[in-house]
Amino acid sequence: MAKLKNACLKYSFRQAFFPFKNNELSSFSWFFPAKILYCFIFSFLTHPLKIFRSRSNMMILYSGITCPFSHRCRFVLFEKGMDFEIKDVDVFNKPEDLAIMNPYNQVPVLVERDLILHESNIINEYIDERFPHPQLMPGDPVMRGRGRLVLFRLEKELFSHVHVLEDPEATPKEQAKAREAITSGLTVLAPAFNKNKYILGDEFSMIDVAIAPLLWRLNHYDIKLGKSAAPLLKYAERIFQREAFIEALTPAEKAMRR
Repeated sequence: MAKLKNACLKYSFRQAFFPFKNNELSSFSWFFPAKILYCFIFSFLTHPLKIFRSRSNMMILYSGITCPFSHRCRFVLFEKGMDFEIKDVDVFNKPEDLAIMNPYNQVPVLVERDLILHESNIINEYIDERFPHPQLMPGDPVMRGRGRLVLFRLEKELFSHVHVLEDPEATPKEQAKAREAITSGLTVLAPAFNKNKYILGDEFSMIDVAIAPLLWRLNHYDIKLGKSAAPLLKYAERIFQREAFIEALTPAEKAMRR
């Protein structure tokens, strides 16, 4: 790691992209984010095997023990039932190499040999295509497209507010607004489960995986749903009873609903 840091700080093409003396750089502070990006790309292109390569043939998931987005990926891995390794990450004391694997310094991160992926939906679609049984994204292109639209709406209308609830620096007012938005969104979604067993119909899918961590954390987030959301809560219990969901829970997540 020390060698990597030195390489990033003293990379060979510095003069090509940043031909300034140290005292001149202060006048070009807007170059700094680009400087970091070039450093990251250069390190990745010149040392991918040495720095990032998994030492085993198994997928390795770097997962936050209470992170709802990591929870999604653990859920999919257990649904697939193949060999994998989970490395727990304390999101309040992140390891130094996390920022190298993911420039946003966030979990989850998936490593498989020379491949590194971050962002839970991207990771889960890769796992689903890499190990297609049981298939979690619809096989029909039209239904798959609709499924991706639903995933987008979940991120936009629900999980954007989950980020606020997970942010220790968010103000009480911001968190209250986030709870209100999530409550409203779930209440609107609830009537669909009067007819559907799962979000896309009778078949469990990646979309159910995506929303499950939020439903598990309703009490933890202090979100109260009214009687009109009863079909949604019954749907949530169906997911919670899945063997893969139970296996994917960390001890800290299990404690959220005691």
